[in-house]
Amino acid sequence: MASLKEARYELVEIPERFGPVTLDVDRQKVLDYAYAQRDFGDWYFHGSPFGGPIGHPLVLANDLLFLFYQGYDGNTAQGLHTHETLRFHSPAAVGETVTVEGGYTEKYEARGQGYVTLEATARGADGRVLVEHTGKEIMRTVAGDVVGKGRSAGAARKRSVQALVDGSVPAITVAAHNVPVRAGIPARTVSFTQDQMSLFSWAGKGYSNVHTSPEKAAASGLDRTIVQAQQQTGHIIANLVDVFGASWFTSGELDLRFVSPAYVGDVLTTTGAVLGETDGRLELEVWVENGQGTKTAVGWASAAIDEDTARPVQLI
Repeated sequence: MASLKEARYELVEIPERFGPVTLDVDRQKVLDYAYAQRDFGDWYFHGSPFGGPIGHPLVLANDLLFLFYQGYDGNTAQGLHTHETLRFHSPAAVGETVTVEGGYTEKYEARGQGYVTLEATARGADGRVLVEHTGKEIMRTVAGDVVGKGRSAGAARKRSVQALVDGSVPAITVAAHNVPVRAGIPARTVSFTQDQMSLFSWAGKGYSNVHTSPEKAAASGLDRTIVQAQQQTGHIIANLVDVFGASWFTSGELDLRFVSPAYVGDVLTTTGAVLGETDGRLELEVWVENGQGTKTAVGWASAAIDEDTARPVQLI
């Protein structure tokens, strides 16, 4: 760690590159992600429409998000993820060696906080693009001073998520052509335990933060650990795979804002509503809300419609 910088906004250079980092999407990585997210779809352990087993769409969640740990001491990081954009192009096969690289492309100050933008890309062993990530976060803050303020500060939104479903039209179960605007999509519910949150947020790699450590959470003014924003993202994506099937792995796009904290043990339900169809892509609003009905993440998703694609079956 002696050669790494302290994770402070003023030390960020623009541009600042990280990687390439190579890693294996092996069975253990898939099992860890499946446990952390409670997503045991059969495509991840048996056959899939792509041949053999594949990694979850966001199995590289933190390899992309935490890429800056290549230059910064992760145990000094006190960031708060506010905005996530993902574009999916191809799944990683289980057993494939992938490469992740990217860097900081922007820094700015807003509402008294310093924000940074990290762009990263994961590629397969043959050089094909798997997923592109753009994340914005407050580089360093006291989480208790920011979370629960009702919107992600610094993320100017030109549109808003209405989070409305028209109950007078049939809900859809899978992506299809000519579906009514504001038709609902299926809901998916999860409650993350501390063990799941700690595994997801790399406690096993020695990182201690507001997601993995009750003591760190308390020191940041929180009464409980908070669910990592990227873990909420994975929850949404699991539901989108239910809707789009294999098409999500090759054409899915997701644009999220994190607007209120989700805590360990919260019951988190994700669902969405149809906005329309453009050039063969079904466009949705998506959101997550807790058991009290408070939205914790809101955004937009789309993917190409393939009505013939099967969906993964949950094994447990």
